[in-house]
Amino acid sequence: MFEQPIHILIVDDDVRIRQMLTRYFQQEGFRVSAVSDGVAMRMQLKASPVDVILLDVVMPGEDGLTLAREIRALSDVGIIMLTGRDEVLDRVVGLEVGADDYVAKPFHLREVLARVRSLLRRRRPAPYPPVRAPESGEGLIRFDGWLLDIARRRLVAPGGEDVALTSGEFDLLAALAKHPGRVFSREALMDHTRGRGLKAFDRTIDAQIARLRKKIERDPKSPSLVKSVRAVGYVFTGRIDR
Repeated sequence: MFEQPIHILIVDDDVRIRQMLTRYFQQEGFRVSAVSDGVAMRMQLKASPVDVILLDVVMPGEDGLTLAREIRALSDVGIIMLTGRDEVLDRVVGLEVGADDYVAKPFHLREVLARVRSLLRRRRPAPYPPVRAPESGEGLIRFDGWLLDIARRRLVAPGGEDVALTSGEFDLLAALAKHPGRVFSREALMDHTRGRGLKAFDRTIDAQIARLRKKIERDPKSPSLVKSVRAVGYVFTGRIDR
């Protein structure tokens, strides 16, 4: 599917987990690097491009949530958090700071592989033509000068530049833009973007909306494209160009 082997970076202070994941993903044809802390992680990220990071939450020194926040501020690389089975708060906060998914420990290796492949499918669209080439079609949504290409998972600003979105941000915008004027609850948006519902009071959607607004709104504090509906959720109010 891809010309170059997918590069996975494992960041976990448990040597047994690093070795287990490394062997498994190498057997599946992936390129794998494994490190034990944030310092080594930064060195690896500078040394070569990475497609997906498997990032443990609980580590001595800098924890995974701190590192995820740092990574997301600099890159849209895929991040899957490795969390304790009962650490619900860590999962929620991890998604809030920009992680794409999480896997609870103890995990089955096939589940981790499935999560990685699912993330890659969402993040690795087919090659796309220049901005001026696409024609109107079912997979394209044009609004207020923006172009949202659903099939290629691409967002193009009115000025013609590509806007980098995380997987969660793109799925969220796509769900809203496909149904302009429809009010979505947070729970409904969670179902649309992740295929499984966390509780309706989950703060993840609010955090993703805030990050999305910073990328697409002229004034994120006074949004004109994605508006809040008090005590309910969110609605897309951009003008769809037919």
